[in-house]
Amino acid sequence: MDLAAKLADVVGAGYVLTGADASEDYSHDETLSAEPVRPAYVVRPATAAEVADLLRVATEANTPVTARGSGSGLSGAAVPRENGILVSFDRMTKVIEIDTDNHVAVVQPGVTLQELEDRTAEVGLVYPVYPGELSASLGGTAATNAGGMRAVKYGVTRHHVLGLEAVLPTGEVLRTGGKFVKASTGYDLTQLIVGSEGTLALITEATLKLQPRVAHQATVLAPFADLDTVVRAVPKVVGSGLAPLILEYIDAMTMGAITYTADLQLGIPDQVRDTSQAYLVVMLENRASDRLDADVEAVGTLLSELGAVDAYVLPGPSARKLIEAREKAFFTAKGAGADEIIDTVLPRASLPQFMAKVTEIAQANESFVVGCGHAGDGNVHLAVFQKDTEKRTATLRGLFEAGMALGGAISGEHGIGHAKKHYFLDLEDPAKIDLMRRIKQAFDPAGILNPGVLFD
Repeated sequence: MDLAAKLADVVGAGYVLTGADASEDYSHDETLSAEPVRPAYVVRPATAAEVADLLRVATEANTPVTARGSGSGLSGAAVPRENGILVSFDRMTKVIEIDTDNHVAVVQPGVTLQELEDRTAEVGLVYPVYPGELSASLGGTAATNAGGMRAVKYGVTRHHVLGLEAVLPTGEVLRTGGKFVKASTGYDLTQLIVGSEGTLALITEATLKLQPRVAHQATVLAPFADLDTVVRAVPKVVGSGLAPLILEYIDAMTMGAITYTADLQLGIPDQVRDTSQAYLVVMLENRASDRLDADVEAVGTLLSELGAVDAYVLPGPSARKLIEAREKAFFTAKGAGADEIIDTVLPRASLPQFMAKVTEIAQANESFVVGCGHAGDGNVHLAVFQKDTEKRTATLRGLFEAGMALGGAISGEHGIGHAKKHYFLDLEDPAKIDLMRRIKQAFDPAGILNPGVLFD
């Protein structure tokens, strides 16, 4: 029996796609630099038992396996192998439970952030991880430890994944964690699998921590004369006790691009806009409107003291449109012809030094680098415009080296995947990489799960 027939025995003939029957969408994610690859097989399981059986088949056939959620990733981790199996979770889309007593949701990996948002809103709760692309799947965001704009207050995905059901390539089904927020019982396998980019196990169910939904929000936009003053203001805002929900910096070039694309007028006087080189976006939330008003006044005063040209409280529709435009900054940069998008992270107090290095590195390599970022947690998103491969590689390596020299890391939320693998292997501590390889070997001795991601 050939491999396609064995896979069809597991999931049903209608859920195994080969050749031209597999949509071109399955060949790529949203990474700019990864070449699309059409897999030999696309398999669409409906249960954890089917995932276990198909992994047993793949291991027996020594065939590589790549997991795919919504394909919204930015590191190439969902790009399959030409001779491999792509496991698509688009049939595993159940919100199994919203537990209002324990404040948790139990979901299958194919559930999208938008679907979970709609379900939790019905009961006054929220899953606060907000990476910006609501079509992203919960399985995919767990596999990449997605972050987003709300991380400054609520943290990233790993802070909200309490437990997992996951399948090893041997076909063993694990349950880790549960509906509790702490445990000291052996190794934390949940957190080992979160962020592993599909290289250790395939997630078939996640138990997620929810938060109370806060009723009142307000957004303050503060233009600054230069980027250095903006990033120096960030630690002061974080340390003010105002607990911003969102704290984003946006350089003037990016702000112009996203507002133009969104057809958004912010009501900033022309003279202020023309002399501002960067902006800080501060969103606050509170359960009481009067307390929110007091917080808005306090943050406006603080921003002025920290060097802002002015501070504008955006009307609700404009605020929502600006946040949506910021979320789509990747697609704006892509449409403008960006050659790479990176998401270096570093201690937020080191942002001024890093941004100065960005200018030096861009000039040295004749590259154009612009961007924005989750300033509150030091996560910098930069669009690199450089068609020459050698110069682009030197630019990226220089940016990663600069971030790591300041105590940072190559990726804050997009992951390593295929796209940043050689930088990771060249720049990271060899002892750490060797340990990661041994962990990979323990989980996946046959090496079939996402080969080529993280490691050669």
